[in-house]
Amino acid sequence: MAADKETVMKEIKAYVRNNMVNKVIDALAQLPEPPSVAAVPLETYGHGVIDDAYGRLRMTKLEVDIADARVGEVVALIEQAAKTGEGHPGDGRILITNVEAALRIDTGERDEEALK
Repeated sequence: MAADKETVMKEIKAYVRNNMVNKVIDALAQLPEPPSVAAVPLETYGHGVIDDAYGRLRMTKLEVDIADARVGEVVALIEQAAKTGEGHPGDGRILITNVEAALRIDTGERDEEALK
């Protein structure tokens, strides 16, 4: 089940501070045809601002699957809503990857239609 060559879809993964999740989701909800968002609480380990001696940082990963044409507006909105003031370490990251195919289980819709 490969995506048609003209169909281009992306997955946006945004790792944001827990206290910014509602602000980001509320901003996305204001878009015309707002995208679906999955929110996954998690702990990251690494550099930057940490919550404890183990280097743990509690964040939420937001996942948005969307047509390529909408990526710019969605990424800009997430960046703006997730940024604290002038920006601080630990505000998070946004990653964008290709989605090869999509299938909506209940209707059988595929690719961009399945993302609506």
